[in-house]
Amino acid sequence: MSSTITRRDALLGSLFGGGALGLRALATGLPAWFLADPRRASAQDLECAINAKDKLQYLILSASSAGDPINCNCPGTYEAPEIIHPQQPELAATALQLGDKMYQVAKPWAAIDAGGALNAAVHARTLFFHHSTRTTVHGDQPKVMRLLGATSRSEMLVSVFAKHLAGCFGTVQPEPIAVGARGNAGELVSFAGRTLPSVSPTQLKQLLTGSRSEPLVKLRTLRDSALDQLNELAKSEGSEVQKAFLDALALSQRQVRKLAEQLATTLSAITSDDVSGQALAAAALISANVTPVVTVHIPFGGDNHSDQDLQTETTQHVSGAQGIQAVMDALGMLGLSDKVTFATMNVFGRNLNGIAKVESRSGRDHYGNHSVMLMIGRNVRPGVIGGVMKASSGAYVASDIDSASGNAMPGGDIPAAETHVAAARTLGSVLGIPAELSDDDFTAGAGGKAITRALA
Repeated sequence: MSSTITRRDALLGSLFGGGALGLRALATGLPAWFLADPRRASAQDLECAINAKDKLQYLILSASSAGDPINCNCPGTYEAPEIIHPQQPELAATALQLGDKMYQVAKPWAAIDAGGALNAAVHARTLFFHHSTRTTVHGDQPKVMRLLGATSRSEMLVSVFAKHLAGCFGTVQPEPIAVGARGNAGELVSFAGRTLPSVSPTQLKQLLTGSRSEPLVKLRTLRDSALDQLNELAKSEGSEVQKAFLDALALSQRQVRKLAEQLATTLSAITSDDVSGQALAAAALISANVTPVVTVHIPFGGDNHSDQDLQTETTQHVSGAQGIQAVMDALGMLGLSDKVTFATMNVFGRNLNGIAKVESRSGRDHYGNHSVMLMIGRNVRPGVIGGVMKASSGAYVASDIDSASGNAMPGGDIPAAETHVAAARTLGSVLGIPAELSDDDFTAGAGGKAITRALA
């Protein structure tokens, strides 16, 4: 029993810091770095933390080393009749308006009242970005997360973002957390060269609500004791900026009580490590300000080389879109709808047409020439960036992009080979990271451009 407690306490400590620093941060609403040493906080640090509430976004990213066919039935793939889609009524082509333009999409992407899975609030901030990852190897998922060498110091994109966001958000740890890796080494996250352990939703539930520690019930006590000490320090030594900082970010007892109740409700709803559990766990980790970035895994057809009638693709498009809505619902329950952006990043896409198994709807193979990144968030302008074009072989591939309009344009100033980096840069802009900071995160020859047309 003692070894079980030791393992559990070690994991709790890794998530919430030595001495329950993260729990004190959760209880007070104040950044962990400030609680660790309030005397060292500079005016710039304090201003960054205050402004972060309005300017920056946390990130939940769905990563898949399976290379799901999520690219095959999204808006932008229905204009060409040669592109193959499943024929089941659950994936029937359905009209969907994104922004000021109407698209054809597979039914799961459509509105709930049209038989789809996403509500109007989600559609109002949903963008599909067509791009190319240029690889066809499952094991390259970590390389794709590093943009195939286009990130500086070989850092994963999620960790690049986390480094920028963690300081201003004052999260307990700067490192991302993977709640959907399920022991899949290809979907584990690295940070500054270190591979990080994953935390399953059910593990997180046990850590925060288990009978041993029940840390959530201690939040109000932690809040009062921590704020009493900080207020005394502010009176005797604090500057006017530090006093304003406490006034701006410190939670009231009522807010702490509400947060504890909301987190307890969210965590108690976790019953497994499936997509629903991951959605709840990701929302809870962000609400508790443990990390700025969480990765999940939402299947959209998997490795469907042999998929008669594209049935698995059909079934998982339905459950996948429902899973995305579950993420958005979980964020809404915790008041995070305007604070978190959701995105996807898969190792590769799947053939759209041009090979026998696709034409006969008996499966799809790995395809490095077309993929899609989905972005949903407050700072996202709804619509489609890029698209597909027919190659000389007759197969459809990701098109070059005109950076000014965001439209697919053969010969555009963003070549297809640079569209993945362009999607990554655009996602950084969506998260609120200034270009002057993020430029150093990419190698000199990375190419690509952030598409301002994608920003709300």
